[in-house]
Amino acid sequence: MEPVNDQFLEFHPIHGVNIRLDHSGTQATRVESFANGVCFSKDPLKPGEIFLIEIEDKELGWCGHLRVGLTSRDPRSLEAVPEYSIPDLTDSGDSWVFAITRNHNKIIESEEAPGAEDGAAGGRRLGGGEAEDGGGEGGTNMKPKTFFTDTHLYIENFRIPRDKLVGRSRPGRFSHILDDLYKTNALPPMARRSRIGVLFVPKGPELGDMHIVINGEDMGASAKGIPTIQPLYAVVDVFAATKCVRIVQVEYGFASLQTLCRKAIQKHIVHRMAIDWLALPEALKHYCKYE
Repeated sequence: MEPVNDQFLEFHPIHGVNIRLDHSGTQATRVESFANGVCFSKDPLKPGEIFLIEIEDKELGWCGHLRVGLTSRDPRSLEAVPEYSIPDLTDSGDSWVFAITRNHNKIIESEEAPGAEDGAAGGRRLGGGEAEDGGGEGGTNMKPKTFFTDTHLYIENFRIPRDKLVGRSRPGRFSHILDDLYKTNALPPMARRSRIGVLFVPKGPELGDMHIVINGEDMGASAKGIPTIQPLYAVVDVFAATKCVRIVQVEYGFASLQTLCRKAIQKHIVHRMAIDWLALPEALKHYCKYE
């Protein structure tokens, strides 16, 4: 397996004019309108490193949802951050961004993928990403029928801990039902608490494929043959119905003491709501329930 060194991921201080970052640089909130919510990762991604975000808040009344992808354009080189990631960034030929839609963005590959097109910068797009809805007869609405049992998600030669990839509901009356729906990726991917990530994997000399991961499920190579000679930054467009997102830190190597404590506690309870009954510090209860 290819090693991926842990690093603390943040949003870039350069972002859309309607975005406000929190003090840690890990939460992005669109404070006005429905657009001008384009954000970037602070640092370029390493091969196999996932930029994972969770949808924290939604805003009713807008049509359209979160968009994620990659760009080889350094945010510092922008004269102004584009109003939209699609098409403002994608039309430039050095960015690959897709709307997260109800059909889960699953890529069905064949010898001649329908709708495939060649990007100006050499990236082959296998999914349109512009349509907000889809599916139906012969569509791409592919959902797993069983719970995930593997501890890691494997993409090419990389493995990613699955426990951080799957969304979890806020503890409540129906959280045990919602958590199972997140695990099976049965909820719409734009739901609150859904976790969506983007990464690239090397595919030949100075080329790579971009993968989108939704609640622990690899959607396949959304774009193929992306040039990797230039650093690739993650793109997150907090667009329309999506109001606020936060970065979820992923541990690839040895788990932290905090993570080990959480796993040990959760192993010995029936459901995470039972954590409230334990004689533990409130901060530890909060961490065990919400992550």
